[in-house]
Amino acid sequence: MALFGSKTKKSAAGAPFLGGKKEAASAGVGHISSRSLANVLLHARITEKATDLAGASVYTFDVAPSATKRDIRQAVQALYSVSPRAIRIVTVPRKSVYNRRSGRVGFKSGGKKAYVYLKKGETITIT
Repeated sequence: MALFGSKTKKSAAGAPFLGGKKEAASAGVGHISSRSLANVLLHARITEKATDLAGASVYTFDVAPSATKRDIRQAVQALYSVSPRAIRIVTVPRKSVYNRRSGRVGFKSGGKKAYVYLKKGETITIT
């Protein structure tokens, strides 16, 4: 048995085994569209600024770091049954924090947030 031989393994169907690369590529592994839309919107961002903006029908959400505007639009349409007129995405940088007891520097994780602009008269009930 050679470790790096030229022979290929046979799968159960009799076709050559390609190491799972073909199956992973066809399943869309690593792209956000293969996941559920519920995983795109992590949670609503409840801050003073976000509450003020909600009066002008602008809602703020923390979103997955790999989420795109198209993914956010589809998730809002599916979960809240409203269609956004615009979406703005902001990358929140990570911040360094100092631990006085140990003297070490750590980091708060950053992330991504999205401002979802709705048409006049449309609202979202955030629970």
